[in-house]
Amino acid sequence: MTNRRRFYKDVTVTDDVGIALDGRPVKTPLKAPLVLPTKALADAVAAEWAGQGEEIKPATMYLTKLANTAIDRVGVHREAIESEVQDYANSDLVCYRTDRPPDLVALQLKSWDPIVDWARTDLDAPFLVTSGIIHLPQPEAALAAFSMALKTLSDFELSAFYTIMTLTGSALIAMMLARRAITPEAAWTAAHVDEDYQIEHWGQDDEARDRRAGRHTEFMDCCRFLELARA
Repeated sequence: MTNRRRFYKDVTVTDDVGIALDGRPVKTPLKAPLVLPTKALADAVAAEWAGQGEEIKPATMYLTKLANTAIDRVGVHREAIESEVQDYANSDLVCYRTDRPPDLVALQLKSWDPIVDWARTDLDAPFLVTSGIIHLPQPEAALAAFSMALKTLSDFELSAFYTIMTLTGSALIAMMLARRAITPEAAWTAAHVDEDYQIEHWGQDDEARDRRAGRHTEFMDCCRFLELARA
């Protein structure tokens, strides 16, 4: 979506928890009403619109983007999106471990075992762990339990969940965040055990550092959206 000149003065939250610009309701790219699930999220989305200068810059309106996705994409294609998430869970990052070097083995065990243990205990999902990169299909019971947990998320929560999952490489980490079982920073650290190990031993160039900073900003915006969507 390209930038365009700002055409409004006032931004308000409507009685139905939508957004209005000079009294006119905002719609999604597919022309559905932009109505939010909570007043807290509506206030935050309204603040994005109010904070625009002479130009509207969609890249600075990440909460609005996630809300549009929830309405236009998740609400319409929920079954397909849930299937994608299940595929992630069936080959989740935290279930695949290295067998060397010993210090990285220990780091993965320390960071990832609590995530798998949480899934087994809180979701009743018996995920398996393996060494190497050869695919290990997860038990049907684990995937079924995870699917049940996934269905409890609203379309707005799933919109943020999906992006968190792709940024971390882990559906289990995303589910822990959705269940408030881990903090955002702890989740980010757990998702980057391997990358941080490589940086510590071999360094990181400026381009990679900038990419990671951008991903982290997006991740934190998603975590904020997830919280506001159920506030």
